[in-house]
Amino acid sequence: MEKIAQYFAIEGYVTDVRPLGNGLINDTYLVSASEGKRYVLQRINHAIFKDVDLLQRNIAYVTAHIRAKLTAAGENDIDRKVLRFIPLKDSQSTYYTDGKSYWRMSAFIEDSVTVETVTPESSYCAGKAFGEFQSMLVDITEPIGETIPDFHNMELRARQLRDAVAKDLVGRCSEPEICAFLSEIDLHIYEMCKAERLHREGILPKRICHCDTKVSNMLFDKSGEVLCVIDLDTVMPSFIFSDFGDFLRSAANTGKEDDADLDNVQFNMEIFKAFAKGYIESAKVFLTPLEIEMLPYAAQLFPYMQAVRFLADYINGDTYYQTKYAEHNLVRTKAQYKLYQE
Repeated sequence: MEKIAQYFAIEGYVTDVRPLGNGLINDTYLVSASEGKRYVLQRINHAIFKDVDLLQRNIAYVTAHIRAKLTAAGENDIDRKVLRFIPLKDSQSTYYTDGKSYWRMSAFIEDSVTVETVTPESSYCAGKAFGEFQSMLVDITEPIGETIPDFHNMELRARQLRDAVAKDLVGRCSEPEICAFLSEIDLHIYEMCKAERLHREGILPKRICHCDTKVSNMLFDKSGEVLCVIDLDTVMPSFIFSDFGDFLRSAANTGKEDDADLDNVQFNMEIFKAFAKGYIESAKVFLTPLEIEMLPYAAQLFPYMQAVRFLADYINGDTYYQTKYAEHNLVRTKAQYKLYQE
């Protein structure tokens, strides 16, 4: 880790490297240097983010645009309000590769904290922060690509489910419970795919969205104010529903994603109201009436989409999501579908 960190144009030399955080995708380390500066070193998971050039170019465009917006607005302490990536010593590239792994480094934002607990207060802050994030990027002119193509495309997820059923690789479609579930899901699939149809009709735009809106993907200062949005790997063109609905899928669920007791799974309206209030306050400067009208659809869409994905994986023989027991993906399907119904 120390050797890799020294490839980047840090101030001084590395004195310490230790693991940081509990992220599930990238490996993250805190690097301390001799000049008193600290940095965040990450190994990029290029099994998920296959085009590292595109990934890092997206992030460079987005952070530069936000920095320019904050500067024009007269903000102070800007280095704590937008991520700053460190180039290599011998080039302007913001990542290093040895041909097997890909690494990047950013400045550590001091006196900042993340939170994991979702409350109406933190949900309001999250809604406002993610709305501001989208608002600052609504006029970006640089080409932002899809780091995970069709990430939140409901039509694609519907096709994947139909393909799984057609192949029925492990013979699970004959189970009466699966037949009943497929019939139930099919009743709503046309309605849940309406965003793609409206986009093709030219009346629903795509925006530059974060696409991974967890409350832990924001940094707060010690007084509880939001400093900046982090984890920018999934920033890409999408419907605004990606940021609105995906947050609520986890944050407003009173149960667990894989709760076997469906009585635990309800939709917390206080979390919804708080997040919606913050989001609309900061995003209303660019939202169209149709986008605002469809925000409740966004809250429905994401548990429905996840139920479809879990069910397709169950029918395929559990090849995508890690499972802990034989019917884990089916239990996940039921829990997410219950949340959709709620």
